[in-house]
Amino acid sequence: MTEEDRRVSARRPSWLKKRIPAGGGSSRVREVLEGLRLNTVCRSALCPNSSECFNEGTATFLVMGPDCTRSCRFCAVGKREPAPLDPGEPLRVAEAAKSLGLRHVVVTSVTRDDLEDGGAAHFAATIRAIRAVSDAAVEVLVSDFGGRRESVAEVVAAGPDVFNHNVETVPRLYREVRPEADYSRSLDVLRWAGELSPGIATKSGLILGLGETLDEVREVFGDLRAAGVRMVTAGQYLQPSREHLPVRRFVPPGEFEALRECALAMGFDAAFSAPFVRSSYHAAEVFAAGRNKRGGRKA
Repeated sequence: MTEEDRRVSARRPSWLKKRIPAGGGSSRVREVLEGLRLNTVCRSALCPNSSECFNEGTATFLVMGPDCTRSCRFCAVGKREPAPLDPGEPLRVAEAAKSLGLRHVVVTSVTRDDLEDGGAAHFAATIRAIRAVSDAAVEVLVSDFGGRRESVAEVVAAGPDVFNHNVETVPRLYREVRPEADYSRSLDVLRWAGELSPGIATKSGLILGLGETLDEVREVFGDLRAAGVRMVTAGQYLQPSREHLPVRRFVPPGEFEALRECALAMGFDAAFSAPFVRSSYHAAEVFAAGRNKRGGRKA
């Protein structure tokens, strides 16, 4: 990291100073999660919105353990050898969703390249468990499953309402930001989901401020639309620690708004783009906006 990179990362602008909301909802969420021994990406990835979401009674479940088999240089999730899958976890996620009265459940995972199917069967079991106890909309935020179409098919067959897979950044920066991922493979995963289930809402997201240009972001939007993606999110990258990639630029709110308008003009059903937006932030609102655009598809 250069001295200039350090200065940029440390100089957080006024629009990225977030108040911690008052209220008692967060203690209830923490109590349920701790009681059921569940992880959330909110905590594992050091999300800046976790207090807000917990206070509103929502959380994004992180299944298959807290440790990832990849070393993406923007992500705060642990990078150790993962433990074996917990077969009881899908039922506990469903129990938590029911206990919290969630109307939109988001389930994500670490990347598990150590598993033959990348964890697809575990995702499918979690979706089915939630469906058995709740009529909530179910959104999954999945890895690329190593490019296995059959894994995508297994998840889609379980019937999630939203199939989300993040491209994260522009192709030029993949080697630096996501060295073990592949941009074309990510587009394939999204396209396969839409082909396998034409009614499913496909979604992807980017983090900005890693050195990309706005023209490159618009090109990614075009690639996502060509892959049939219906919803897109974009938010500001914030450096989790000194060991992670530095922030190269803080994108002003006006540019995020311009990207939102650009995405909608390109034909996305829904586009949420703002500094604090994350892929699962206000996921229910994103889904509702896309559903309304498509003419009221039932969750």
